[in-house]
Amino acid sequence: MDDEQVKARIGANIAFYRKQSGLTQAQLAEKLNYSDKAVSKWERGESIPDVLTLMQIADQFQVTVDDLLGDVNALPDNPTTLERAMTQVSEKALRRKANKNIILALSTTLVWFVALFVFVVFSSFDIPNSGLAFFYAIPVNAIVLLSLRSAWHDFRWNKALISAIVWGSLVSIYASIWAFLDFNAWKIFLLGIPGQIAIFLWFRMFKQVKEEKHE
Repeated sequence: MDDEQVKARIGANIAFYRKQSGLTQAQLAEKLNYSDKAVSKWERGESIPDVLTLMQIADQFQVTVDDLLGDVNALPDNPTTLERAMTQVSEKALRRKANKNIILALSTTLVWFVALFVFVVFSSFDIPNSGLAFFYAIPVNAIVLLSLRSAWHDFRWNKALISAIVWGSLVSIYASIWAFLDFNAWKIFLLGIPGQIAIFLWFRMFKQVKEEKHE
């Protein structure tokens, strides 16, 4: 099976399972963080999703990557070398994904354990405002998760995590000013508006570059 046949088969399968799930190209594109133009190119066999995107598509349709590579009208008794290789890659990727999720969960647990430890120690010595440790745990936790995901080249949640860092930091600063100075510095949250706009525009540009690479 040559490259064009592989593209055509994957495209036909994506279209088949998409229609079976009752989704439009635009709806599927939104779930995958792509444009409907990219989905249309896949289904026409003009381009092909990368392995991680294929896994996302398979998960969305509740099928396997092998199903996206096979013939939807027949059960192949002798899968091709490419199909076997893709299946092995997807299985390894799933195992890595499970391990990464455990690491992320452990990291989050550690951050909040440290916050709880600081709270217990400070409150035991009657240090005022010891509860602020939990406020600062929000941006710290987001920074840890962002660092891990970036190291793994997994950028799907970066926009949400960076937003959590910005707003979590502002909440922490606001709570600190309120606790130590007894001053309602609510205007500090206005700083988050241009910050959020900048985050949106940055990831919008990043998304467009990513789509151009798939064209």
